[in-house]
Amino acid sequence: MLRHLSRFLHDSKAILDSWNAYSDEHTDLDGWPFDEDAYGRRASVRDAATANAFENVRIGAHHLLATAQTQLTQLPADAVQSRWVWQLGVLHDALDRLDALHEKWRETRDSLPADARPGTRAFDDALAEHDAECWSHLDAWATHGQAIVEINAAARHAPSPLAPRPTTTAAPSTSLASTVRR
Repeated sequence: MLRHLSRFLHDSKAILDSWNAYSDEHTDLDGWPFDEDAYGRRASVRDAATANAFENVRIGAHHLLATAQTQLTQLPADAVQSRWVWQLGVLHDALDRLDALHEKWRETRDSLPADARPGTRAFDDALAEHDAECWSHLDAWATHGQAIVEINAAARHAPSPLAPRPTTTAAPSTSLASTVRR
């Protein structure tokens, strides 16, 4: 699941970088698009690409958050970044919202006409609307998901409460004279 999250973080950064470059080139100094239709279509591409990139994470996102929360409570205080608790809260809120929107999408999809399938206007328009509603919550995961990776790394490097503390006793000295064969 961490690999899926890392992949999403990488992909979402590329998607956002591409969007920012497009937006910078196709808006005026006040941020207004030169061509609203083209800008809206490009935003839909961004939204869909981000949603697709998150799909593998969504399946295990609750587990990722629960594991990070558990790891965070077991870390020594000096290994904890103060922002992690807040970031996990942002991720929880975003995931709750995404879950609600996913349920809403399933209801919408089920209410579409029987001939509405991917590639038809009815289906694609409904999906684009769903992706647009999800985008800010997906962006929260893209922005703060790294905290889960960082917490996991800190937990892997923290001393285990189950392992005994290393002792600092001197190793027995070996004398060359005693090891020489006669």
